[in-house]
This record gives sequence, C-alpha cells and structure tokens, in this order.
Amino acid sequence: MKSQHFRWAKPVAALAIVSIVASCGVLPRVGPSKREIYSGSVQRQGDAFVVSVNDRVTRATAVQPALGFTDDFKNAGLLGSDTISPGDTLGLTIWENVDDGLLAGEASSQTILEEVQVDGSGFIFVPYAGRIRAAGNSPEGIRRIITTKLDEQTPDPQVEVRRLAGNGSTVSLSGAITGQGVYPIERPTRTLSNMIASAGGIAIEPEVAQITVIRGDKRSKVWFRDLYKYPQFDIALRGGDRILVEADTRAYTALGATGAQARVTFETQTLSAIEAIAQVGGLTTTAADPTGVFVLRNEPADIANQVLARGDLVGAQRMIYVLDLTKPNGMFVARDFAIRDDDTIYVTEAPFAQWAKVIAALTGTLGAVGSVSTAGDTLGGSGL
Repeated sequence: MKSQHFRWAKPVAALAIVSIVASCGVLPRVGPSKREIYSGSVQRQGDAFVVSVNDRVTRATAVQPALGFTDDFKNAGLLGSDTISPGDTLGLTIWENVDDGLLAGEASSQTILEEVQVDGSGFIFVPYAGRIRAAGNSPEGIRRIITTKLDEQTPDPQVEVRRLAGNGSTVSLSGAITGQGVYPIERPTRTLSNMIASAGGIAIEPEVAQITVIRGDKRSKVWFRDLYKYPQFDIALRGGDRILVEADTRAYTALGATGAQARVTFETQTLSAIEAIAQVGGLTTTAADPTGVFVLRNEPADIANQVLARGDLVGAQRMIYVLDLTKPNGMFVARDFAIRDDDTIYVTEAPFAQWAKVIAALTGTLGAVGSVSTAGDTLGGSGL
C-alpha cells in the first residue's frame, strides 16, 4: 500500500515542479529580462525612452566634458623673469666715490646690504634713499631709482641690485604630483608645464590626469595631455596660483552577464561601449545575450530632444539605449557609441541560459523525487 503511494507521488511532484519552474519565480538570474526592460518604456506606460542605437543616435549622444582654460588664464602674459614681487628678498651693494661716505665706514667706500625684504605693500627701505617701491620693478629699475636718490647726497654713487631667493612669486602644487610643495616662479618655470616638470612631474597615468589652476576666486581645469597638444593651454603662472593634479573621477557601472559586475573608472578621456565592456572582461560566453546590451542614462533635455526628434521635453530624461551586437554594423555602432559619467551598462541573459536553469532545476528536483520513490519502494518491499 505504501509503495503504491510513493509511485503515484512521483508524477504529481514532477507536475508541481514543472508548474513552479515554468513561472520562473524560483530561478536565480542576474537581473531583469529584455522583455521586462522593454515593459518600462514610455510606449508601454513606463517612464523611460527605449531607443535602438544607430549612427544618428551615436552622433547625437557623442558629448564629452570640455576642459580648457578660460580666456582670463590664457591671455595672461608671462611674468618678467626679474620682476620683483612682495615677499622677495634683494641684495644691495653701494659704492661711494668718497672716503667718508654716507653709508660706508671709514675704512671702506663700499656698503653691502645683504638682505632687504620687500614688504607686503611692495616697498623696501634704503638708508638715505628712503622708501622705494620695488614690486613690479626689475632689479635694474630699482638700481636706477636708488642711484638717482643717492646722487643728490653723495657724488657718483654706484649701485648693484640682486634678486635673491624669496617667497614673493610662488605657486603651490598638490595632489597627484611627485613633489608637492611651494615653488618660486623663476625664468625656467614661468609656465604651467615647466612648473609641473620642476616638481617632478605627475604621479598618475597621463591619460586620466587633470590639472586645475586656482587663481584668486577663479578656477579652470584642463587635461594634462592637452598642455602639450594645445600650446595655448600652457598658461603663464602668477604668484599665489594653486595647482591641483588629480585623476579623472568619471565612472560607469557594469551589471548583468559580463565578466565582472562593478563600478569602473574611466581609463581614457573618451570611452566607447565596446571598450567599457572589454574593461570588465567582455560578455559572459555561457550566458550573455549580444542582442540585449543596454545603456541606462539620465539624458539632458537638449540631447534627448535631438535623439527622439522632438522638442517638447523638459528636464533630464530617463533613456535606455539598446545595442544589438549581432547586427551587420552592430560592433561598429557599439565602438562609436560614447559612454559617459554615471552610465549603467546592463547585459541581459540569453534565453538559452534561462532554459538551462529550468532544465537543471527540473533534473535536480526530479532526481530528489526519484530518490524518495526508490526509498518508498524499498520500504514497501521490506514489509514496513
């Protein structure tokens, strides 16, 4: 009697398993199916626009962040290599053409003022010459001023003015740079690229390095490589400039049937869909559906209107771009489609992968039911 119970229980259990598995409610998967994504489109009462990517869409969405110095930075001329600034230190030597001069002692006609600091207002003080404006002048200009003032009090004075190391015209460098610190603006380091080289160069990959220059309440940013590609970006520096070197912070998220699921930073200034997929290990060969590569993005209204050939959209729009790699030009389109900051790339599973899971679930569960039935037959045969 008991063995008969187990024999009819097996087909009943199998039927129940088929019904449960057919609903796919118990199957593990990497995310929504292609059908479920399409169901969220505006055309189906959803809130996202689903767009198949073609050459026109690729051109409309090929927008990358434009970095470059503003005219205020580019039009600033080079500082004179000998221009004196507040905080600089000067060395003065004065010769008088008399034995008993104003400044010299009895034994010498030479007077040496080894260090004269230019104050915050840009002035220095020289005995008998008074307070002299040094900032903005060259050593030669200061020499002439001192000579003129002393000439009224001592015959034919000879003056030498030297610019010593000082902290007047300096810039600070910080971030991903080999030698962070404060550096003086000297003849070889009057431009941005030379100043960075003087500090030992950048400490990150040039492809992702960005240079920010802060001057007072203004700031501007440029790609490191563009300093050498576009000469106008190699700007002249000013005292007090702050230079920050940092890596590109843009990133995208890869999910679904890809080699890795992670948030990935950009490794180049521009990144295509093909490059982004390759960066995470490509498509999973046993599960990925190459017709279901989706890029999810909040698109600005002007680009969304251009993509959808309309003009009534206002504000950021949820866009789902569909890449079909199996089309004749599908790989070319994916190669040209630009990935942007905060994009999400999602690759759906192929129908075969879902069926494989159904079969595996059926096989494993029916095997368990068969084990129970066999056990029942054994128990029945033993007379229990």
